[in-house]
Order: sequence, then C-alpha cells, then structure tokens
Amino acid sequence: MDTRVNSADTALRERARRVIPGGLWGHMNADRLPEGYPQYFARGEGCRLTDVDGRSFVDLMCAWGPIILGHCHPVAEAAAREQTARGDCMNGPGPVLVDLAETLVAMIPHAAWCQFGKNGTDATTGCVTIARAGTGRRKVLVARGAYHGAVPWCSPSVAGVTAEDRAHLLHFNYNDVDSIDAAVEAAGGDLAAIVVSAFRHDMGVAQEMPSLAFAWHVRSVCDSTGAALILDDVRAGFRLHLGGSWETLGVRPDLSAFSKAIGNGYALAAVTGREWLRDAATQVFSTGSFWCGAVAMAAAVATLGELRRVDAPAVLLGLGERLREGLAERAAFRRVRISQSGPAAMPTVLFEDDPEWKKGYAFCAEALRHGAYLHPKHNMFLSCAHTEADIDVVLEAADRGFQVVGR
Repeated sequence: MDTRVNSADTALRERARRVIPGGLWGHMNADRLPEGYPQYFARGEGCRLTDVDGRSFVDLMCAWGPIILGHCHPVAEAAAREQTARGDCMNGPGPVLVDLAETLVAMIPHAAWCQFGKNGTDATTGCVTIARAGTGRRKVLVARGAYHGAVPWCSPSVAGVTAEDRAHLLHFNYNDVDSIDAAVEAAGGDLAAIVVSAFRHDMGVAQEMPSLAFAWHVRSVCDSTGAALILDDVRAGFRLHLGGSWETLGVRPDLSAFSKAIGNGYALAAVTGREWLRDAATQVFSTGSFWCGAVAMAAAVATLGELRRVDAPAVLLGLGERLREGLAERAAFRRVRISQSGPAAMPTVLFEDDPEWKKGYAFCAEALRHGAYLHPKHNMFLSCAHTEADIDVVLEAADRGFQVVGR
C-alpha cells in the first residue's frame, strides 16, 4: 500500500475504497505490490509512466503486456484517431474487421480463419468452446498452476466457482510428457483439447520454456486422438515470433488465443484456427456488444504492420539480453544470488532463498525509488520503445536494489 502522506495516489485510493470493493479488483491492485508503488497513473509515453504524483518510471510491465510498441505510439494512435472519426461501436463492424482478419491469416501459418473478442479470457474460452463443438467431446487438459483467464472454468480463485464448472478439466505438469499421457488416459475417448501456454509463466516461480520433446509430444497426442491443440498465446503473442510463439519450435496448434499486445493497448482479442475447425467456429455463438469495435481493430492493423516493419521479436530479444546480462553482472558484484528465467523479452527475476518474496519486494521498492518500475514475482515485459539507454537506467536502479538486498 502507498502510505505517502498527502499524495494524490493515496487520496484516490481512499475515495475508491468507498465505492469499489477492495479499492480495485484483480491483478492491478497495487496493494499486492511493494510499499510505495502507485495505483494511479497520469500519463504513459514511450517506455515511461508518470504517476498521479508526477513521479516518472521506466516501465518494465507495459500494462502487464499490452504495450509492445510503447505507450501512445504514434502509428497506432494515428490509426485509432482516423477510425474514431468514422465510427467505432456501430450496428455492425467496419471494413477494418476484414482487413485485420486478412492480416492475421497472412501472418500466422496455422490460421485459416479468425474471430475477435475483447480480452484474453474471451479468446481462451472461445478456443475451448470451439474445440468441444468441433470434436463433440468434453474433457480439456490444462497445466497445473497455469493461468488461462478469469472466468469459472479457469479462474485461479475458487470463490464463486462450483465443482461443476470444472467437472471436465484434467491436469498435467508443464514439460512432463508422462503426465500428459496419464491425463489423456484419464480422459479416455472424451478428450476435446489440450491447452498449453507459450511457456510456463506461473507467478512467483521460475519460468520454463517448452522443451522440443514436450511440444512435439503434445502435437502428436492431439493428432492421434483427434483432439485440438490450443496454444494460449495471450501473454506471449507477437513478442517471441510474429507467427505464434511455438513457431520457434516448429509446432503449430489447431487453435490459438491472442490478446494483450495485438492492439498496443487497445482492447482486442483474437482466436485463430485451422480449417478443420471452421464449421465448429461457425456453430458456436460468440458475441459481445463491443467485440466489433473498429477503433481497436484499426490500432491492431497498424500495430501488426509496425511489428513486422521493425522486426519486433529481434528488437525485444536484443534489449532483453542486455537487461539479463546487466542484471547478472550487478547481482554478482553485490554478491546477491538471483535466478533469471523465461524469454529475455519477458524476464522473470527471483531471489534465491526468498520463499515469501521479501527480498524481491525490497529490491523492487528501492528500484522504484530510482526510476524503474519492476515486479517482484511476475514476468515483466519489454517494448520496442525501450532503448539501450533506458535499459541502462533500469540497471542502475536495479543496482541500488541489489545493494539493499545485499546488506
């Protein structure tokens, strides 16, 4: 909680608690972050955030993933403004819906078609529903501890969730082919889909990239059983490969869920799928009053074009490697033991012997005071707006944090 006296952020939190349960819902509640972290922001520009008290930070959370080009990127914003002048929420979609669908089908090798929604949960739920419609089966395999959205079938919280909501979920361990086989056997002839994240990005633990053996085994099992392989690319999509994160492994899913970075901050999600699931996607009733909003789609077309132009995955990899190497050097110099895991473009930094993340909280709080917005236990995100100079600012702030932890 931010306990600064007479701060604008504190005043807003106090007002919010009177009219919003808990002050704020979900993962953006800053009460779950180290002391001093702001809840409310006044401006985002490039790779920097300014809070309502005027403090500026180099942002390594990027709105928890949606910001891939940078806050208020001129290309995405220009496209959004032009579409706003023509209309956004109308009686039906604008032509830009077809433009975006054609763009995604051309970009993503497995995609024969796509549908749209507004957030990641829309997309993952759509994938599961389409897989069940296409196979006529019920059982869905998900990895233990994985996050696929915030509705009863997959929410990390069981408050308000019934056993019936999850009656047809079975679990496996990420990167464990034996546990996949055991779950498939338990599903019997009722297996509709296997859902996998682009990589294991459970909060608070070291991240795991998918092994080649695991990815190909999941693909083989789906092929042999007639189940759909669903890639949850909501978090990682377009950061590791523009054609889908498992293109790096040569493994293509039957359905993919995208959101976060697709529109550089504009609310949008997409389901992409193979031809054999087209009829099922037609049969499923998927809709929402705002799902055909043209402004977000225009921003997405512009964002995807810019990602291709700059080769975003290569840019993000280079920045991430600079950050990773710099953190390792500074931690070693301060005699602090850390682990770095996950893709370089989406780094997770944890401290050894820190089961309750006390070191992580102290580190992040000190780094924040020196101008870097980090997270103590969630993977972070780089954007194409970051420069080497910005990474160096983060490294200097991190060094201050390492000094505190190393005392």
